Amino acid sequence: MLEFLFVVGFFVMLMVTGISLIGVLGALGALVIAAVVMLVGGLIVTAIKVLPWLLLAVAIVWLWCYWQQKPLRDYR
Repeated sequence: MLEFLFVVGFFVMLMVTGISLIGVLGALGALVIAAVVMLVGGLIVTAIKVLPWLLLAVAIVWLWCYWQQKPLRDYR
């Protein structure tokens, strides 16, 4: 929500200071590109931050399945 308010405030300030509409649209285009880059970067950083917990969960499930195996019977 804060990012949206920043973009709206940025647009309003450009219009108040007398920047032309072409300049405003160029600035908004740059903001959209920057937002997409920050979104992708944030997703990558979040994945790296969560990776140890995901590996821990996989290890716990693997150990649980290993301990829950039934012994093999000899059917002769």
